[in-house]
Amino acid sequence: MRSKSQSPINVKLIFIGFLLVFLLFLVLRSSFSPSPQQIPSPVLSNSSSSEDQEITEDHPKSSSSVGCPTHTCTKISPSLANALVHYATSNVTPQQTSKEISVSLRVLEKKSPCNFLVFGLGHDSLMWTALNHGGRTVFLEEAKSWIEQIQSQLPSLESHHVIYHTRITQADELMEIGMSNEHCKKVTDPRISKCQLALKGLPQEVLETDWDMIMVDAPTGWHDGAPGRMSAIYTAGLIARNKEDGETNVFVHDVDRVVEDQFSKIFLCEGYLVEQQGRIRHFNIPSHRARLGRPFCP
Repeated sequence: MRSKSQSPINVKLIFIGFLLVFLLFLVLRSSFSPSPQQIPSPVLSNSSSSEDQEITEDHPKSSSSVGCPTHTCTKISPSLANALVHYATSNVTPQQTSKEISVSLRVLEKKSPCNFLVFGLGHDSLMWTALNHGGRTVFLEEAKSWIEQIQSQLPSLESHHVIYHTRITQADELMEIGMSNEHCKKVTDPRISKCQLALKGLPQEVLETDWDMIMVDAPTGWHDGAPGRMSAIYTAGLIARNKEDGETNVFVHDVDRVVEDQFSKIFLCEGYLVEQQGRIRHFNIPSHRARLGRPFCP
C-alpha cells in the first residue's frame, strides 16, 4: 500500500494529465473541423429564384443547421404535445386496448385531417384529438358534471351535452320497435324521424356536418339504470347514411355486451361490417343520399 504522503502528488499528476489530454483534443478538433465557409452549400434546383440564391450565398448555413433543412424540421403539433404531457403525467389510461385503438388508427392515418364524431368524453379524448390533428373532433357526453371536469383540465376539447331518454332495461322493446317499425328503416334527419330510437336533441351543427368517422363509446351501458347505447348506435348509422356523399367509418366499442352486439349488427348492418378486433367493430356505411333507393341494409 502506498503511503499517504504520495497521494497529493499522484492526484496532481492525474489532474495535469487530464488537462493536457483535453487541450490536445481541442487543438485537434479546431484543426480538422471545417469552417462555416468550407461547408458546401446545398445544391439549388433550377426552379429556385435568384432572390433565394442570393440569400443562400450571403448567409451560409451554420454547421448546426446543415442536417436539418427548414422545410423538414418542424415542431410537433400542439395537440400532440398536450397529449404526450397529459398521458405521461397521468395514472389513467384510455379505455380501449392498443389492438382496439389500432383499428380506428389505421383509418385515421388515411382520413385525417377529417371530421370525427365521438359518442363519449373520456380519458382517451385527448388522444383522438391529437391523432386527428388539423381536423375536427367533437365529443357527445351524457354527464354535464363530467364535461365541466374535463373542460377544466383540457379546455381545447370540443364537447356537447346530450340527454338520453332510454334505459338499458328497454333494450328488447326498442329492438322489436326498430325491426318492425317502417319509420326506423327510413333515412331521415334524426330530428324529424318517427323512429323511437332516433336521438332528437343533438346539436344542429352535429347533424349538419358530414362526418368521416364516428365512434360509439357511450353512453353508459353496464347497469340496469344506465341509458344504454341503443339510440346512440341507431343514430350513428342514421348520420352516416345521411352523409351527402362518400362513406362513413363507424366504430362501436364494447361489443362483448348484448346491446352493443345486437344493435350494431342490426342497425349498422352486418353487410357493412369491415373488421372486429377484441371489443370493437368497424363498419363502413355508404351515403344513402348519393344513391336514392338504397336499402337500409345491403
